[in-house]
Amino acid sequence: MKSLLRQSLLLLALACLPAVGQALYYRDKVSWQSPVAASDMVTVAQARAWGGNAIWVDARPEEEFERQHVPGAILLNEDRWNEMLPRMLATWSPEKRVVVYCSSESCGASREVARRLREEARLQNVFVLDGGWEAWLGEKK
Repeated sequence: MKSLLRQSLLLLALACLPAVGQALYYRDKVSWQSPVAASDMVTVAQARAWGGNAIWVDARPEEEFERQHVPGAILLNEDRWNEMLPRMLATWSPEKRVVVYCSSESCGASREVARRLREEARLQNVFVLDGGWEAWLGEKK
């Protein structure tokens, strides 16, 4: 019985070895902080106050967008970025603020779309909606 337990523990230790190696190798490469600065976040109330000066960008999958979205929002997600970006840019002007949202606070799609709008499309005034779609739904009530 003791040898079976010893063998099991040895197998468990060997199975965990790659994970430990990756954790050590990538420890400085994984950001545990939000890639979005607090100044680049916006609440539903703040974004609504911008009225017509806000462009709402939905970074969720197309199926979710089709089901329901912020009125007037434009779909722009990673899956069809090149196809959808020109449509979004056609509505943009320098005085407008872009509000990107996805499903919830933990969803990273809005952060990635906002980053790409800033870096690749060179847009300014791009914000991530704090709490995402869930926050929007909560504000409607």
